[in-house]
Amino acid sequence: MNKLRVLVTGANGFLGGTLFRRLCSGNDFECLGAVRSRPGIINGADNMVTVGDMGAVIEWSSVVSGIEVVVHTAARAHIMNDEVADPLAEYRKVNVEGTLNLARQAATAGVKRFIFISSIKVNGEQTVTGQPFFSRDAPSPEDFYGISKHEAEQGLGVLAAETGMEVVIIRPPLVYGPGVKGNFASMTKLVGKGLPLPLGAVHNQRSLVALDNLVDLIITCIDHPGAANQTFLVSDGEDISTTQLLQGVAQSMGKPSRLIPVPASLLQFAATLLGKKAVAQRLLGSLQVDISHTQKCLNWTPPLTVKQGLQRCFPNQ
Repeated sequence: MNKLRVLVTGANGFLGGTLFRRLCSGNDFECLGAVRSRPGIINGADNMVTVGDMGAVIEWSSVVSGIEVVVHTAARAHIMNDEVADPLAEYRKVNVEGTLNLARQAATAGVKRFIFISSIKVNGEQTVTGQPFFSRDAPSPEDFYGISKHEAEQGLGVLAAETGMEVVIIRPPLVYGPGVKGNFASMTKLVGKGLPLPLGAVHNQRSLVALDNLVDLIITCIDHPGAANQTFLVSDGEDISTTQLLQGVAQSMGKPSRLIPVPASLLQFAATLLGKKAVAQRLLGSLQVDISHTQKCLNWTPPLTVKQGLQRCFPNQ
């Protein structure tokens, strides 16, 4: 039985690295990883190629030759307080131009399927509690990162129509797991220090996705016939409040949960005065996704619960 040949870009990143290792450890796929710069000692490094900066015009022809499925995880990630002169141009250079450059060369080489890891930010920044985003909703990106991901999706749709290469779009919300950085890592550090936090009365609802759940969905999409030319939202299948998340993190770390029940309206007011409205939105606002289309189309269920996902973030606790 011939193994399906898969290329994973960003194969030493948070998501791409986990996916790459999972594919290399199984018997169903022959996996090649593409990285910007040569990694240090890493499992499967012999199956990696260095391609340079995704913002440059990369020659992919030799890399994608013989590849059947590309999973494109490499991207210019969302950056808070971006200090470059033209952030949108920088996002477009990598997330739009870099993606479409790869996809065009993949299609020319005969790649059958291109899986693009997009973002829920294509749908928007927040939802009304109880009114989640659906994959069929009209896109409404607000920040530069979301705009760039949306433009890449649009370009891939045109390319799919022109070439026949199947395109699969996956839009995750916040991804958490071992080694995650950004806001989630900052939050866990505060919990780990045992500091009292004024977030004990936040009753929002947010969808998250454990790293292993996202990886499982991507692997499902590699060869599932129902995935072709579909857009999928993904989550753990259970929504929680910021208060519940912090309580779950504390429990998983074996730390006490020191949360002070300050009214969310007061926190919102204080954040506005301090010029931290965006931070307050992520902590106090709701962002829910409906994954029923994903589940029905792929007969897929998230393998891990939120509790199990959080426990995997702190395996030594």
